Amino acid sequence: MSKILVVLSQWGYWGEELIGPLDVLDAKGYETVFMTSKGKKPPALPPSMDENYLDPPLDAKVTSEYYARKTREMEKSTRLSKPLNLSEWFPERPYYSAKSYLRDLEAYNDARDKAQASLAEYAALLLVGGSGPIVDMVNNQRLHDVILGFYKTNKPIAAECYGVTCLAFARDWYDRKSLIWGKHVTGHPLEYDYKDGTGFMGTDFNMGPPPYPLEYILRDATGPDGGYHSGVGRRLSAIVDYPFVTSRSTADSRKCGELLVEVLENGLKRWGW
Repeated sequence: MSKILVVLSQWGYWGEELIGPLDVLDAKGYETVFMTSKGKKPPALPPSMDENYLDPPLDAKVTSEYYARKTREMEKSTRLSKPLNLSEWFPERPYYSAKSYLRDLEAYNDARDKAQASLAEYAALLLVGGSGPIVDMVNNQRLHDVILGFYKTNKPIAAECYGVTCLAFARDWYDRKSLIWGKHVTGHPLEYDYKDGTGFMGTDFNMGPPPYPLEYILRDATGPDGGYHSGVGRRLSAIVDYPFVTSRSTADSRKCGELLVEVLENGLKRWGW
């Protein structure tokens, strides 16, 4: 199989975190199929198209001329214009308060199982990062069911930056245990978090700092036998603990794609810690 399902936020993805792995997957001949929560075209975050953007926590320019240009080109192209609609593919779990809860739950489980079975054509899942995932990916039950579908069939799941949070919250409805319990992961560390300016496309709302410290979530979700690795002080931070491939932030995006290919083609099971 050579088809990869790529999930992006309708509230803003970081350009390099799409382009980095996409460059690798395209060069290797993989077919990439894009999906958003409601089937709308995902927008790139403006700083990820600006090579002069200075990242406050790092006091450095984090968007290269190459990735700024490639992201602008992606925005002008039609490649992302017709993503799959997650809300039309996977069902929504009913409220306990529903009058016909038992029948609704049975219908949900049947529809979910059917949707998860349809994932068979995909070799792997990629969750692209940025601030947007905070809004429509991290706590999206339908996306959790997609992740669980790949997990149950032992297929690779790659996640970048704030997209890694989805792995911490994707849980079986009955045992509610994190999929990354006992696993080793990386993700956006405290040292990289903004103190102000976390924003989303489609709104003028400035959240200020991120609404949650991802590092703390990952430290708790991996438990005593797993671990969170920030990689602060190192140029790259990416980890493979099969079936998961996780990367820290923008600069680690291409490495995420390279490691995903190594997992798919050479059976890589562990890397980076």
